[in-house]
Amino acid sequence: MPRKIRPRELRKSKGPEAVIQEAIVNFLKIRDWHVMETHGNMYQCGFPDLYVTHHTKGIKWVEVKNPEKYEFTPAQLEHFPIISNHGVGIWIMTAATEFEYRKIFKAPNWTHYLQHMNPNARLGI
Repeated sequence: MPRKIRPRELRKSKGPEAVIQEAIVNFLKIRDWHVMETHGNMYQCGFPDLYVTHHTKGIKWVEVKNPEKYEFTPAQLEHFPIISNHGVGIWIMTAATEFEYRKIFKAPNWTHYLQHMNPNARLGI
């Protein structure tokens, strides 16, 4: 039997998006999701922030954004459309709330956030 992973404590010294991500990770773990965080290093650029799995709810890629101010990295702008065009969903979460949690059970929403960030983006989606 795998060991139970405890939610991490929030660290106040990180930026707003990192604090949001830690809260979302804890929120998902409490709901029995297995959460793997990507780290944005040179081998993982363009990946969403979280790869999450649940024994009954499946697999999700989750990108965390600060609702007050966000952008997509050049690598995300390159890779997210390819990932999506290959049939893999990417969901944006901006807080550890039930409202945000319900989003991951609907259609992938990353393009909605892209449109609000840059309405003139042309990605071929």
